[in-house]
Formats: sequence, C-alpha cells, structure tokens
Amino acid sequence: MRKQIAAANWKMNLTIEQGAALLEGIIAKQQNLKEDQQAIFAVPAPYIQMAQHKIAGKESMFVAAQNCYSKKNGAYTGETSVEMLQSLGVKYVVLGHSERREYFQESNQLLAEKLNICLEYNIHPIFCCGEPLNIREANTQNEYVAKQLEESLFHLSAEQVQQVVIAYEPIWAIGTGKTATSEQAQEMHAFIREQLAVKYGSGVAANISILYGGSVKAANAAEIFSQPDVDGGLVGGASLVVDEFVAIIGALK
Repeated sequence: MRKQIAAANWKMNLTIEQGAALLEGIIAKQQNLKEDQQAIFAVPAPYIQMAQHKIAGKESMFVAAQNCYSKKNGAYTGETSVEMLQSLGVKYVVLGHSERREYFQESNQLLAEKLNICLEYNIHPIFCCGEPLNIREANTQNEYVAKQLEESLFHLSAEQVQQVVIAYEPIWAIGTGKTATSEQAQEMHAFIREQLAVKYGSGVAANISILYGGSVKAANAAEIFSQPDVDGGLVGGASLVVDEFVAIIGALK
C-alpha cells in the first residue's frame, strides 16, 4: 500500500525560534498517524538538526531538505551535498520545485543527476513536476509533464523509481490563491500514474505516491485528497500555520 503523505515546504520562511514553535504546536495537536501515513517537513537547511530533534521518536514524521547539489563533494561554496544530509539522518529531499526550475534554471538533466545521487545515498527524492499557465491554457500539460518524467525520472530502474515520491504542482496554482479543481488534480495524477505504468508496469505505478502541490489548505485538502490517484499534498503557505497543517494531515486518506 502506497504512503499517504502531508509534506510541508517551509521555503525561505521563519526564524529558528518560529520554526521550533511551529513543530512543537503541530506535534502537540497531531494525533497518531496511521501506518500508511506520513508527515514530512521540508525545512531550510540551517534548521534540519533542530527539526530532527523536535520529531525524534515520531515514527511517521520525517525531515526533508529543500534541495541538494548534484556532486558528492568539492569546491561548491554554498551548496549542500547528499552526504551531508545523510550524516544528519535526512531521509527525504525535495527536487525540481518550480521555484528551483524558474529562479535557478534547474534543467531536467540536472535533476536526473540529483535523483541519481540521492538514491545512491538512500535518500528519497520528492520529485516535483508541473506546468506553467501558458502550457495549461494551450492544453499541452500532458506532453509537458511527460517530458519532465522522461528526461529526469525514466532512466531509473523499477526498483529505484519506487523510492521516489512524485509531487505534481500546477505552477499557475502556487502562491496565487488559484487551485486546480479536484477533477483537474485527479486527471493529471492519473496521467502520471499511467505514464509510470507504461514504463514500469501497473504494479510499480500503483506503489508510487503522487502528491498534489498548489495552494493546498485546510478548506480544500479533504476534497483533493479524496481523489483515487492523489496521495496527499506538498503544502506551502498553509504548512506555516499549526491549525492549518494539522487539519491537512487529518485530511489524508
């Protein structure tokens, strides 16, 4: 049974004191997660150790990095290697978020390299894919996302790809207040799973968690998560509010 996941992406927000208080508040209000449910917190790199300490002993809670570099080590000032993340006990890393693609020109080919090195170090990538507004308006979103999968993901073996979490993020719905309808979310999630099935077989495709990322909040999480191919959410702004994120965790199937 594939995991149902509520993943928080704090982005470049909060002081360490605010982050600690946020985690404490969520943990205090969060009931025990079911066996197939997880809460993941993608925190800024300076806060990883603090977050690991706060969730210690919580079997279904994990800390993620928001990015990593594509090389093991070397003269890359300011970058964070997967070896460093592994030494901190990090189990997940977000790769290919639309902001990384747009602001830092991360290509599908670079992301393929990052996926490879994460898997080499037994760190699960949360691989983001999704289309901008002009692609959606042209109704070519399927081709756009298929290319992202083909160029970044489909070189992996069936065993490797099952270590990846996919997050579909319609870029036009991130931070805009717009949200894909639950039907639009399901349509794309089903398409992604179909592409996985064509490449790897239906058994492998059925085992991969696909999250929705695009203005998920407490008010719409249950409806979005109820769709058969939506396995939770990658949550931005709402993950910075205790009651909002607790409610989103509670909306998991």
